[in-house]
Amino acid sequence: MPDIILFDGVCNFCNASINFVIDHDVERRFRFASLQSEIGQRILTENSRSVSDFDTVLLIREGKLVEKSTAALEIARYLRGWTWLYTFRFIPRFIRDAIYNLIAKNRYNIFGKSESCRIPTPEERSLFVV
Repeated sequence: MPDIILFDGVCNFCNASINFVIDHDVERRFRFASLQSEIGQRILTENSRSVSDFDTVLLIREGKLVEKSTAALEIARYLRGWTWLYTFRFIPRFIRDAIYNLIAKNRYNIFGKSESCRIPTPEERSLFVV
């Protein structure tokens, strides 16, 4: 079963990040869903998480939920040309997550926000979980 990346569908930075992952995921390891989508909301509920907190990327791997900087590093681990980022996992999580939280808290101010969730191209549709 492919890993699923859940992301904030109205965040311009998040959407650009998903485009980056799609471009560099040569093995097509990942599938995607916005946190605002029906499946995203269901996964949040099933994992006892707020259905209105979209401040983190979530990775579902082998039925386990991974979040924040750990999720980002796990994703990078499988991206062509970017696997070296995985070496940052040795930095203590509280430090990595502090940096992650700073970016997440300010992402709309820095990168902007869309009025609606990302619409995949016809070629990308099969990569999105609905």
